[in-house]
Amino acid sequence: MDSNVFVHQTAIVDSGAQIGAGTKVWHWTHVSGGARLGENCSLGQNVYVGNKVVLGSNVKVQNNVSIYDNVFIEDNVFCGPSMVFTNVINPRSGVVRKSEYKDTFVKKGVSIGANATIVCGITLGEYSFIAAGAVVNKDTKPYALVAGVPGRQIGWMSQFGERIPFPLSGYGRWQCPNTGTIYVLSGDFVSVEASGV
Repeated sequence: MDSNVFVHQTAIVDSGAQIGAGTKVWHWTHVSGGARLGENCSLGQNVYVGNKVVLGSNVKVQNNVSIYDNVFIEDNVFCGPSMVFTNVINPRSGVVRKSEYKDTFVKKGVSIGANATIVCGITLGEYSFIAAGAVVNKDTKPYALVAGVPGRQIGWMSQFGERIPFPLSGYGRWQCPNTGTIYVLSGDFVSVEASGV
């Protein structure tokens, strides 16, 4: 483990865990031995990270989040307090389904709000924004704003974290006043024409 990693005295980091420089592991958190964490991550209080988990760099995991096996998180992702990842579609206490875990992919820049649930086997597109309390059970598009139970797309969000004034589908062009990044809506897909970041 890198000497620039901070691990609070109450945290448990199992032998074999890979943790990048500048990462902080706070109170009562458990990182399993097979986990791989990038640089400058922050794991809040009472976080659990499973063996078959990969976190990119600058991932912020807030208090009371469990990241179970087969969850793969890219750079600059925010996991809000008490949000939930699952890894089995049809759990039963009396049926062992460890061989049936489904992969969940969280692309770069995603934000997941407090108490949201991410059902396994899906991909959250880059910079998508999951509202607090949403239950997401299907893939999200890049830059999509998703809310509700079950989660549905209600708009678009910029990389800066502000609502893009586009309809759900159509054509448009918008420049972020904070970064200068230009976003283009084409049909039902948003892309970046020019980055101001």
